[in-house]
Amino acid sequence: MAKSPQAFRTISEAAEAVGAPQHVLRFWETKFPFVTPVKRAGGRRFYRPQDIVILKAIRRLLHDQGLTIRGVQRLHKEQGLAALAAYGEPGAAFTLEAGEGNAPASAPRDAVAIGGSSGGRLRAVLAEIEAARSRLDAVLAG
Repeated sequence: MAKSPQAFRTISEAAEAVGAPQHVLRFWETKFPFVTPVKRAGGRRFYRPQDIVILKAIRRLLHDQGLTIRGVQRLHKEQGLAALAAYGEPGAAFTLEAGEGNAPASAPRDAVAIGGSSGGRLRAVLAEIEAARSRLDAVLAG
């Protein structure tokens, strides 16, 4: 029987969904303080759906986009957790719980939704980021 999309996942299920080994997920917890699975008695980890989105974003940024760990940390610091999550599953709904991560200044602190009508805005932001990266690459090369 398949789990509900809202069900918590074990580390092995999370590793399979993200496409990274379990030890890598544990390592990312040490490097990215915003990766915080729920830990039960005995230290067993359970990943929420939003944790999976964030882990997918980290994997995509590190492996597909070529960012460093420090680059992902900087992206989180400058743009917040919701912007980082957009790399995990573009168009997927993502909400921040109260006090979780960095929400953009214009959004309410208790929830930031991504997906649906804001998909166009996200694509525009992504295009700006890619253009800035191209300019930075040109400066560094020249």
